[in-house]
Amino acid sequence: MRSRSNSGVRLDGYGRLVQQTILRHQDAVTGLLPASADHQDAWVRDNVYSILAVWGLGLAYRKNADRDEDKAKAYELEQSVVKLMRGLLQCMMRQVDKVEAFKYSQSTRDCLHAKYNTHTCATVVGDHEWGHLQMDATSLYLLMLAQMTASGLHIIHSLDEVNFIQNLVFYIEAAYKTADFGIWERGDKTNQGITELNASSVGMAKAALEALDELDLFGAKGGPQSVIRVLSDEVQHCQSILHSMLPRASTSKEVDASVLSVISYPAFAVEDSELVEITKQEIITKLQGRYGCCRFLRDGYRTPKEDPRRLYYEPAELKLFENIECEWPLFWAYLMIDGIFSGNMEQVQEYREALEGVLIKGKNGVHLLPELYSVPPDKVDEEYRNPHTVDRIPMGKLPHMWGQSLYILGCLMAEGFLAPGEIDPLNRRFATVPKPDVVVQVCILAETEGIKAILQKEGIDVETVADVYPIRVQPARILSHIYARLGRNKQMCLTGRPYRHMGVLGTSKLYKIRKSIFTFTPQFIDQQQFYLALDNKMIVEMLRTDLSYLCSRWRMTGRPTITFPISHTMLDETSSSVHPTVLAMLQKLQDGYFGGARIQTGKLSEFLTTSCRTHLSFMDPGPEEDTYDEVTQYLDHLLQHTTPQSNLPPTTQQGGLSRFRAAVHTTRDLMSLASKAKDLHVQNVGMYVPSRIFQASQQSVKLLSSPHQHDLDGKSHALYAEMNLPRDEDGNVDCKALVDQLRICPTLQEQADILYMLHILKGPEWHTGLDSEPGPTVKELLTELYVRVGETRQWALIRYISGILKKKVEALDEACTDLLSHQKHLTVGLPPEPCEKTISTPIPYEELVRLIDEASEKNLSVSILTQEIMVYLAMYIRTQPALFAEMFRIRIGLIIQVMATELAHSLHCSAGEATENLMNLSPSDMKSLLYHILSGKEFGVERSVRSVDSSLTTAVSICDMEAVGTTRPEHTGLIRLKSEIKQQLDKRRQSLPGSKPLSLQSGDTDLKSSLSAGHTELLGKGSFSSMLEDQGSKDSRQGQWQRRRRLDGALNRVPVGFYQKVWKVLQKCHGLSVEGFVLPSSTTREMTPGEMKFAVHVESVLNRVPQPEYRQLLVEAILVLTMLVDVEVHTIGGIIAVEKILHIANDLFYEEQKALGADEHMLERDPSTGICSLLYDSAPSGRFGTMTYLSKSVALYVYDFLPTDGCSMQ
Repeated sequence: MRSRSNSGVRLDGYGRLVQQTILRHQDAVTGLLPASADHQDAWVRDNVYSILAVWGLGLAYRKNADRDEDKAKAYELEQSVVKLMRGLLQCMMRQVDKVEAFKYSQSTRDCLHAKYNTHTCATVVGDHEWGHLQMDATSLYLLMLAQMTASGLHIIHSLDEVNFIQNLVFYIEAAYKTADFGIWERGDKTNQGITELNASSVGMAKAALEALDELDLFGAKGGPQSVIRVLSDEVQHCQSILHSMLPRASTSKEVDASVLSVISYPAFAVEDSELVEITKQEIITKLQGRYGCCRFLRDGYRTPKEDPRRLYYEPAELKLFENIECEWPLFWAYLMIDGIFSGNMEQVQEYREALEGVLIKGKNGVHLLPELYSVPPDKVDEEYRNPHTVDRIPMGKLPHMWGQSLYILGCLMAEGFLAPGEIDPLNRRFATVPKPDVVVQVCILAETEGIKAILQKEGIDVETVADVYPIRVQPARILSHIYARLGRNKQMCLTGRPYRHMGVLGTSKLYKIRKSIFTFTPQFIDQQQFYLALDNKMIVEMLRTDLSYLCSRWRMTGRPTITFPISHTMLDETSSSVHPTVLAMLQKLQDGYFGGARIQTGKLSEFLTTSCRTHLSFMDPGPEEDTYDEVTQYLDHLLQHTTPQSNLPPTTQQGGLSRFRAAVHTTRDLMSLASKAKDLHVQNVGMYVPSRIFQASQQSVKLLSSPHQHDLDGKSHALYAEMNLPRDEDGNVDCKALVDQLRICPTLQEQADILYMLHILKGPEWHTGLDSEPGPTVKELLTELYVRVGETRQWALIRYISGILKKKVEALDEACTDLLSHQKHLTVGLPPEPCEKTISTPIPYEELVRLIDEASEKNLSVSILTQEIMVYLAMYIRTQPALFAEMFRIRIGLIIQVMATELAHSLHCSAGEATENLMNLSPSDMKSLLYHILSGKEFGVERSVRSVDSSLTTAVSICDMEAVGTTRPEHTGLIRLKSEIKQQLDKRRQSLPGSKPLSLQSGDTDLKSSLSAGHTELLGKGSFSSMLEDQGSKDSRQGQWQRRRRLDGALNRVPVGFYQKVWKVLQKCHGLSVEGFVLPSSTTREMTPGEMKFAVHVESVLNRVPQPEYRQLLVEAILVLTMLVDVEVHTIGGIIAVEKILHIANDLFYEEQKALGADEHMLERDPSTGICSLLYDSAPSGRFGTMTYLSKSVALYVYDFLPTDGCSMQ
């Protein structure tokens, strides 16, 4: 017999180690591993990690086979792996109903269990008796299933199992917004069963999704049916959230060693090498000890101070665990493997030696890795005094199978038995390698031959939808419906993917469906239910956002291709030329650079070879289906639409307006994609955007800014200035007569007001009996009015009708979730609570809208504006997350208020006019104004007058400041313009016939209040209006600091490191009091300085202050207090009243300014807070800076506690 080579002997040694520490525990029937002798249950995560050593050893034997029995050994080891993975699959498939429910609910009661019975695969504890929801465990299983399949193992045996795995993909797709119990099964570190978003779960899910995409689960023996599909947009969501979280692990854990599994082996989920390094250093510096790393700061598990009789901790108890947390050698195994993957041999050596120092010799000299090392109970005080000096004792499981397995895997690699590529056949380890530049292909299509001709006049050569046949162009929602069929399985009652919007990565591929090539237009062109798509500038903005997103996030082979249709709505008012904004964009696209992206424009047929293409084989006909018919019916079913008749009488100036309009823009179904008969030749599609088949001439509109109509401020009931409210005999409002008034209404605004009244009095489904019985319903008339107003682009009126109709803001819930999953809390409504409502977890669409309505106090305009702004904030957080630095809570009510204030300031107008101008901003200007507020940049406002038929409308638009600080039209021009508008409107008012005054009777109070709720002034709160007066005369630099403070206060922005400093202050006093609310020092016993939970807690106390600039001065006062902490002071008193410090500073300022000769008018105090307005507007530094006075004030306030050894205050 041939003698064994040296390496063979060493490999046999590892074989014995694996057999004795892992395989001898494997169940013969199910293949599962129990956690230890005392814990007989099989945890999903521990099982997958524990079998990695067996898989690695099998690969090593296969590669280093000296003899035939080595090949047999390799086969035996690999089959042990397959058996365990199939055992776990059995456990999960028995809970298939939970997978189906969880896809829709993401609820802890519907999730897969975290542990099962080792011998039977059955569940062991109830749904509510354990923190089962652990996205990282399911994701780790899927990631390793993908890696093992790629390495040649056959784990999945049937198409039913393939469908189940496809549904597990849908299960983890939402990991980026799902709060779970995390890798340690305890959620929030107080262990009270509170779920939170965990970086370790999000990262593992991202890795699993990437690994499974386009993977054939039958390996080399599979076909198109066994391929798993993942939507790239979901992967990118996980990526964004992960980047925004790290190096923080979750809300309550500022650092957690489990993140090592995400930044390195096995997930390699982070693409930014700098962030990987920062996170790794954070873990090593804060958590590493002499025996391993702690799991996280103040982790009480198995410490001598933990009370074993109860599961949860008291919040103040967490401080007891500081410096005595148990240390886990497991993390050194991760760091050793990390060193091998990154090629850092010193690191490998360092951690391998460290691990050998903490191993324990078992029977027969076997080396075992213990679960953790704990401080002996009698040495606790010593360890408190001198951390990391006491010798610890091993506790917990021996061996800790998960750690043992990673240790063996690391040793096999360190000794050269395994190469990194063998246990990472999918090449995840190259995640941080820089990616090549992306070129985005854009194909511009014309909706009709007419539009094609208009574009050719401008020198832009395009094809129509008909020209590109046989390639078929469809809207994004069709793709969502097609994907909803993915993974369906009748036998297991699995319904496939929940219907969700398609992201831009999904619509930028070409798809092969049933032998035809399909291309899909971007989702934002589909957003026809909401008014954003009526604004061409907004469409251009959205395309710019999508292009820059594609550029930074595209990871697939082939180039992304965007199909961009030019429809009727993108032409200008005359319909004879393209809207200038759209034209400018088309020209830039042709130049090859737009929105920071490299662009290649061309025809679809030219892009076929270079585009990313996917074959959706699940749409191929199965054995029991007719090959032809089903997809046709499917598209037919989706694309039916009705063409409603026009019922609204034209406004009086337009007597002969045809009654028939093809208003495709119905709320019921906005798809006007006429699919041709059964052969799917979708040629002459009148694209699926509202098509003006009949071009109505523009209606006359009386502007909202005309003084005789309602001033949008709820208090003026001149709302019905030109309509009599008719009465019946009982003195109630006569609705029939109101309907008659509809016929003679001079303006669209009045039609809207009458319909709103009918909506309140009779409800949306009331038949008006207009022109015939029963006649159109109020809702149908409003819908039609909405289309008409949409064509005249009167934004205030569009928003108003949109609010009455409760139009669905597409993707509102997704926008809300996006903001929340970037760890921002949202508040809606105006402060203080209870009007201001906080949203801290994702909620369903209907509930979200109800909450916004409630917080807006039934004010239609505020409600619809809140929804609009939420959508814009989500756009910015996706593309420019840096705008939201140091902000944990986004207060939309305050942002709206500040927007109105900023407009009032720029236009030198009253609060009412500012509100009105804000409502009249087009969506793109609104988004631009929001950007200027978030970024703190100066901006200018331009006013222009445009005539719509015989009435005038003022248009306000937002533009960047030029270098000199004035916008193009000088201020004098603005004032002249204002007076011109006023004269024009006065003339019109005099010339209007038959305007009678309106009397409301006392019985109409309900109607009065509900009508006034439609329009309310946004600036009626406290100091806002007082600041707006007499701004015209001031020097433009005056008010700069006040504006800065107002913006920062409204956005909750604080200096970097502010919350960590507050934490230090709380250690030195009993608490800080703000406006009567106390932030007690005991919070530091529960929370650590860098914890997000702490920042949110401090913020919620500061948010009790309604005025943003006052809040900001309080932040400055606290900042001065924090400077004291750096001086050696043991204590600075009991409870410190922060506003008292501020008022002392204010008095010092007042006295000093008075002594210097300032008059009372200059030193006017803000009535609600008593602070001098001049102090609000003082720079922080300098002789008269706020910091100077606050420092003196702090010195006076805490004088008794300051050390007396010659410490002098400047």
